[in-house]
Amino acid sequence: MEHEQVEKEVAQKSMLIYLPISIGAAILFFLSATITSSYPLVARIGGTVWVGLLSLIVSMPLVISKVKSSLKNR
Repeated sequence: MEHEQVEKEVAQKSMLIYLPISIGAAILFFLSATITSSYPLVARIGGTVWVGLLSLIVSMPLVISKVKSSLKNR
C-alpha cells in the first residue's frame, strides 16, 4: 500500500508542474502566431494544439523523474 501512495503522490505533484508548462507553451505559441503573422485562425489553433501536445510529451518524463528523485531524497 505504501508504494501505491507514493506513486499517487508523484503523479499528482508532477501533473501540477507539467500541465502548466505545456499550457503556457501553447498560449505563448498562440499569442506569438497571432501578433507576428496573419495566419488563419484554424492554423493558429492547430499549431497551438500541436505545441501543447508536444510539450506535454517532452515535459512529462522529465518532470516525473525529477519529482521521484526529490521524493526519494526526503
